[in-house]
Amino acid sequence: MEEKIRTFIQNNFLLGDKNRAIKEDESFLQNGIIDSTGVLELVNFIEETYKIKVEDEELVPENLDSIQNLIAYIQRKQE
Repeated sequence: MEEKIRTFIQNNFLLGDKNRAIKEDESFLQNGIIDSTGVLELVNFIEETYKIKVEDEELVPENLDSIQNLIAYIQRKQE
């Protein structure tokens, strides 16, 4: 799951820059990796890839702002 998310972030927001390492707990928003429009792309990726529905109230940094947070969020949704 982590590699799939990392690859999506690198290909879609870092223009395929494989030299740019993203730490598991690195904030996408604070570090300029993803902007508010990018969050919508990320949500679409999550919903299609993991077959879950991201509710409006779940669009918070605690769920979506790092690889670590994304993995924990997706795992909670899949339970």
